[in-house]
Amino acid sequence: MKTAMGLSTRFTELLGVQHPIALAPMGGSAGGALAAAVSRGGGLGMLGSANGDPEWLARELPLIAEAGGRSWGIGFLTWRIDADAIERALEHRPRAVMLSFGDPSPFVERIRAADTVLIIQVTDLEETRQAVDLGADVIVAQGTESGGHGARQGRSTLPFVPVVVDLADPVPVLAAGGIADGRGVAAALALGAAGALVGTRFQATAEALVDPSTAKAIVEGHSEDTERNRVLDIARGSRWPSKYTARTLGHRYLDRWRGREAELAADPRAMQDYQHDVAQGEIPSLPMWAGEAVDLITDLPSAADLVTTLATQAEDALNRAGRL
Repeated sequence: MKTAMGLSTRFTELLGVQHPIALAPMGGSAGGALAAAVSRGGGLGMLGSANGDPEWLARELPLIAEAGGRSWGIGFLTWRIDADAIERALEHRPRAVMLSFGDPSPFVERIRAADTVLIIQVTDLEETRQAVDLGADVIVAQGTESGGHGARQGRSTLPFVPVVVDLADPVPVLAAGGIADGRGVAAALALGAAGALVGTRFQATAEALVDPSTAKAIVEGHSEDTERNRVLDIARGSRWPSKYTARTLGHRYLDRWRGREAELAADPRAMQDYQHDVAQGEIPSLPMWAGEAVDLITDLPSAADLVTTLATQAEDALNRAGRL
């Protein structure tokens, strides 16, 4: 296998990583083993702590030791956490903390006081301006092609990223949404980003905390199989703000309730049925989050090897473009 030399950007220099590739801190799948493997491969691995659950952190954080002292981070769903969650994370001295989906302002001062890199994800220009005003060290510009949650009325990655890059300059920006191979990483760099935040591609790796059926569905899935919706959040009783929907693969509850969200929300029996079906193993415990680039995912490599592959592909793509 060809070895990637490393593309130096403001992001790699700030975080001390070899490649401009970061693991999206996906709740439910980005555990300690996956984050450590990405960091070991030369990217920035990030734990998907979601709400900062103490038991989850106690189980997953020790696995970060496998990163071998390399930079790593932890991500939170801003609307679900409190100051205690931030404190618990900072006790373990992550190199970066990422805040997504919600108002980050209550937590910014504490993170910066810990000399920790503050990463804020944005889905529109209002959120971008706020992130700049709050002094974010890195901004993630997430397009609607992304798997999992994102803005219901957001913008596609290709036109959104350069606008954020211009607005945030000189703050480094990571592109997110629809990036599943090195060509996507190269495209992000060509748009002016300092790297890429990759989610769905890393769900299909040996270290991801996903049900085997989910990994199989991602490998076999196609872009047209994905759909952005609120149905599954409502059915499972998740209190996600209505501003954000989730892109998932198909699901029988989605088929049953598509277009009937208000009716579903008013039907407690439907939510009980959902929990019953999860308990019986008839449906996965979590929806199958997957982005539009799922077509590009055809195997289940180790995450460390995948980082190298993505970086090598990105360098090759940029070299080809430079010869045109």
